[in-house]
Amino acid sequence: MGKRILDIVLSSAILFIFSPVIIICLIAIYGQDRQWPLYSPLRVGKNGVPFRMHKLRTMVVGADKSKIDTTGLNDSRITGLGHLLRRYKLDELPQLWNILRGQMSLVGPRPQIDREVKLYTEMEKGLLAVRPGITDFSSIVFSDLGEIVASAPDPNIAYNQLVRPWKSRLGLFYIAHSSVPLDIALITLTAIAIISKRRAFAGIVSLLTKLNADPELIEVCKRNKPLVPTAPLGSNEIVTSR
Repeated sequence: MGKRILDIVLSSAILFIFSPVIIICLIAIYGQDRQWPLYSPLRVGKNGVPFRMHKLRTMVVGADKSKIDTTGLNDSRITGLGHLLRRYKLDELPQLWNILRGQMSLVGPRPQIDREVKLYTEMEKGLLAVRPGITDFSSIVFSDLGEIVASAPDPNIAYNQLVRPWKSRLGLFYIAHSSVPLDIALITLTAIAIISKRRAFAGIVSLLTKLNADPELIEVCKRNKPLVPTAPLGSNEIVTSR
């Protein structure tokens, strides 16, 4: 109950404060190409129920037809304004409406498309036990996802090899330790990450250490070493196709 109250109160306040910014962004996006400024793809929510997740459109119209679901920093589908919106996470603001509707939470595992969820191992399916969120541990630790997969021949495979194994672990760790104080800490660190990723990483490491997380997971979250291909949670095989 406390988590839902936090979601409603904070998302309402943020939506009210940033409503002028959202309106300006909508007008600017429409002004680029005279196309609908929102992007509302289907995502898999709690208990596997699909829903429309709303975002400010940062790509050209029809970009999702390529079936490239993981976006690299140098992806030509991203518009000039889109890079700016992504840099400051402004494209995520419309998801506050999803929160008010009860489809999402401020903090929780990020919602995935059906193609990704179908790849889940039995252990990873535990991520569907809660409402997905706008931010969580992995959203901060891998906030530079575009840079991680930028030079990869196949961004989707790179995501599944380098990020998904740890993202799933962090998501399940969050579910096991979910609390209002933890949500507030993660929301604060999300804001800090926009200004300083290193300070945000240090904050995540501190939180995980206090919660007695696995040392290997903590080490990855320091982000001072290159990510290496790793098998998804609950599997012994590294993903090589999708």
